[in-house]
Amino acid sequence: MRLYLSSYRFGSAVERLTALVPPGARVAMVSNALDLVPEESRRSYARNVHDPLADLADMGFAPFDLDLRRWFGEAAGLERDLADVGLVWAVGGNAFLLRRAMAQSGLDAILQRRLAEDSLAYGGWSAGACVAGPSLRGIDLMDAPDEVADGYAPAPIYDGLGLVDFVIVPHFASEHPEADAASVSAAWLARQGLAHRTLRDGEAIVRVGDEVEVCA
Repeated sequence: MRLYLSSYRFGSAVERLTALVPPGARVAMVSNALDLVPEESRRSYARNVHDPLADLADMGFAPFDLDLRRWFGEAAGLERDLADVGLVWAVGGNAFLLRRAMAQSGLDAILQRRLAEDSLAYGGWSAGACVAGPSLRGIDLMDAPDEVADGYAPAPIYDGLGLVDFVIVPHFASEHPEADAASVSAAWLARQGLAHRTLRDGEAIVRVGDEVEVCA
């Protein structure tokens, strides 16, 4: 299994990400965690602030935008579309919205199967990292679980993908608007005795096989 789970954007260990995926690999970028943000605002942000597709291209990959809403109820079609993809990358936003999108499209089961056979890698930041854990309990103190966009099931999903055995709390002790919420989340998880790891912005969790480490 190959994972690169970052607190914010691509973190400070990009060379670890590029080492996980062959040069020139197709990369499916999933932005459904942002489906509550108007499309024009998203395009403006990409033009003027940060464009993850451009960053992935600069890393030597062949990225494309994968809108999971297109595949809701069509898991077989999505699996065919991902057949030659080397990395699925999920950007930040609302972790509960992203988790719904993964479930409604069947991406969750596809990822779990293909990661187990090591035929692709998975990465993401913030929400994209949070869904990799066993649960989103505690993340509801950072993201609203009941906010949904058109076409989404109303009920939140608290089960994570189980790619790591601890809850990931991003933006901890960082210069980020969600830093205070991250501290509240980490404290709650500690009181509940739930395994978790906090990430500062710039840090990333890298998993290769059974080896898991935090890189900065």
